[in-house]
Amino acid sequence: MPDKPTVLITGAAQRVGLHCAQRFAADGYRVLITCRQPRPQWQQQPLDGIEVLLADFSSVDGIEQLIDTLRNRGIRLRALIHNASEWLNDEHEAEALQAMFMVHMQAPYLLNLASEQLFDADGVGDIIHISDHVAQRGSARHIAYSASKAGMEALSRSFAARLAPRIKVNSIAPALIMFNDGDPQDYREKALAKSALGIEPGPEVVYQSIRYLMDNPYVTGTCLDLNGGRNLK
Repeated sequence: MPDKPTVLITGAAQRVGLHCAQRFAADGYRVLITCRQPRPQWQQQPLDGIEVLLADFSSVDGIEQLIDTLRNRGIRLRALIHNASEWLNDEHEAEALQAMFMVHMQAPYLLNLASEQLFDADGVGDIIHISDHVAQRGSARHIAYSASKAGMEALSRSFAARLAPRIKVNSIAPALIMFNDGDPQDYREKALAKSALGIEPGPEVVYQSIRYLMDNPYVTGTCLDLNGGRNLK
């Protein structure tokens, strides 16, 4: 019986990343996720079919330790999903930009450079960067976040050219996917009104987008704008 295809999703301990990891596991993939520290609830309820790798993307050493772990274990990937994300307000200035640069650009850059050793040499692979719709339009209030996500999309296009044809490289730019539990009603209504479809779609639409990019053999170097029609408003 052949080994299960392996998917690595960074920063997937909760919300959209965890949902996608669980969906991959249910669909028969071997799933690895990274996070900075394990969640206490996993002691009582272990993640079914998901292996957790601890990784700290705040430093080059932390990123390279993850790469070394994957190499030493002989991991061969079918897909690498760059889902890890950092959110800091611009009031932190230099600290904010540096922190988000490490997570949104440095970690994907170094992991992608190691792709020749991490991906199965005998099949097609996929690298998918989870960006943000705001990166395509900018933000007066969240300049560092928007800029670092835009840099991630530029990395995606450059690696698509470098790694073709064996590895397809794309990005997904979601807008609103799911609210947080404490979000007030007035905020929710304002956020929903920004898109033509006006819905909170939930994390399944991100998984559907990932699978579309993986299953389509003729798409690389693109950004799938997952925004519910915000561009129409």
